[in-house]
Amino acid sequence: MKLIRRKWLACTAAALALAFGGVAAAAYPDRPVTIIVPWGAGGGTDAVARFVAAELEKELKQPVNVVNRTGGSGVVGHQAIQSATPDGYTLGLITVEITMMRHVGLTQLSYADFTPIALINFDPNAVFVRTDSPIKDAKGLLDAVKADPGKMKASGTGQGGIWHLGLAGMLVDAKLPANGVTWVPSQGAAPGLQDLVAGGIDLVSASLPEARSLIDAGRVRPLVLMADKPDALFPNVPLLKSVNGSSWTNGAWRGLAGPKGLPKEVTDKLGPAMKKIYDSKAYADFLATRGFGATWADGPDFGKFMAKGDADMAKVMKAAGIAK
Repeated sequence: MKLIRRKWLACTAAALALAFGGVAAAAYPDRPVTIIVPWGAGGGTDAVARFVAAELEKELKQPVNVVNRTGGSGVVGHQAIQSATPDGYTLGLITVEITMMRHVGLTQLSYADFTPIALINFDPNAVFVRTDSPIKDAKGLLDAVKADPGKMKASGTGQGGIWHLGLAGMLVDAKLPANGVTWVPSQGAAPGLQDLVAGGIDLVSASLPEARSLIDAGRVRPLVLMADKPDALFPNVPLLKSVNGSSWTNGAWRGLAGPKGLPKEVTDKLGPAMKKIYDSKAYADFLATRGFGATWADGPDFGKFMAKGDADMAKVMKAAGIAK
């Protein structure tokens, strides 16, 4: 009798363990998901994150909330993503700055501290002049820098920002000094472009969408695009590689990632969901409205993309005397 009772208890315990184990191992996700944005509300990265969150809710069948964690030139938000429990319930929209900030001593964080899920946006770097500029093309620009380094002035972002480094990288790749064009820091592309139109500087380094209204108005002219493929809206802007065979590319980007060590079941769920969102007409319309560029890379390719970007930034920042 005691033997029968012990067997019954053992079977009951096993059944309960199996039942509760099944609850604990419920399919991901079984509760709300948070997407951290390292930049302020109302900006471009915030807008992309909120679009993605709304679409992910439909795919995951769970609420997806956006939280802005600003500060430290992007360090605070990226650190919050990296420090989260790697269970798929805290994700983040990481940006190009993760390939830059450690090289200037802001943090020890790098792209390798995250699980890449999907690259969903890339805005390539372009260089602009006034329409009456004597510089007619990218070759003319490089020739002018070679003839008189430091004479021309450019702007479009702060010192060491992505557009500054894009121009510096183009010069370094052409075997010219990284500081061959004097950089004038600004609070972004808009004030830089206004300074260009007013005659205060000679060049602006920024994305094509940021200059779209001035291009359409005939006030500025793009010389070159640092990308692998022509721009959809401005297909006649020459690619840098067509000018001198250069492989240098640069731009601002955004992608979904999580803390390092996300389980495969999580990435297997999020990857296809993000691809579906990326391929949707709604996302294409959203990007077109904002003037953002569409670029896709899955998790592994996104990781390779960041690795190359990090190496490129390290080289250029060192050449420009910005890296520590």
